[in-house]
Amino acid sequence: MTEKPAEKTARAPRKRKPKPAESAPPLSRGRLVMRWALRGLGAIAGVYGLLVVLFSFLPPPINLYQMGEAWRLGGIEKDWVAWEDIAPVMGRSAVAAEDANFCNHWGFDMAAIRAAIDEGGGRGASTISQQVAKNVFLWHGRSWLRKAAEAVLTPTVELLWSKQRILEVYLNVAEFGDGVFGVQAAAQHYFGVDAKDLSAVQAARLAAVLPDPKGRSASDPSSFVRKRTRAIIAGAETIAVDGRSACFEG
Repeated sequence: MTEKPAEKTARAPRKRKPKPAESAPPLSRGRLVMRWALRGLGAIAGVYGLLVVLFSFLPPPINLYQMGEAWRLGGIEKDWVAWEDIAPVMGRSAVAAEDANFCNHWGFDMAAIRAAIDEGGGRGASTISQQVAKNVFLWHGRSWLRKAAEAVLTPTVELLWSKQRILEVYLNVAEFGDGVFGVQAAAQHYFGVDAKDLSAVQAARLAAVLPDPKGRSASDPSSFVRKRTRAIIAGAETIAVDGRSACFEG
């Protein structure tokens, strides 16, 4: 009897050792700085975005300019009031004085900007929406950085807030005198009344001091303020008739 040759056992394939992962080349210093700068900008944008959403229904507590004035003066007059507690004529007067096309633009009044450019920048073209973006979220000054931030924040505020909310916040944070912020504090300071009880003349006087609150007085008006008051009263009546107050009174 012949013996069968032994069957060869099949060898299992030899496992190859995995090659060590190649490490990514280190980032250059410039790219590393750029990456962290973009992350920082993203974080700042996120914070501002959250604040814009929160302040669409919550009163802004205080801003940088008010903190500076409180430090300088040892305190400020400030008292938030809801839109329902502000005389309607005050809203019309502020719009007539500061931004007659408030209801017709998306944050920037391009016609006013072109007119300011044609006149060599001697006149202002800042809308109420721009002033809210500056006063609530930024700082005062003429730096390009602030202007750039304002240019981004203004349409964001216009997108997320109603026109009525923009005007409500504006009237509550605007400076009406040295250390006097908001229409309620101003009405009490100058006339001894609440904001909801302001007359047409009183509202127009307050609006007349808005461009220069430290140099003008609503209770002791100069001849210029008196003339400006008459113009604002007429302007407030006009925008009520032609519908330019509908976006915040409707």
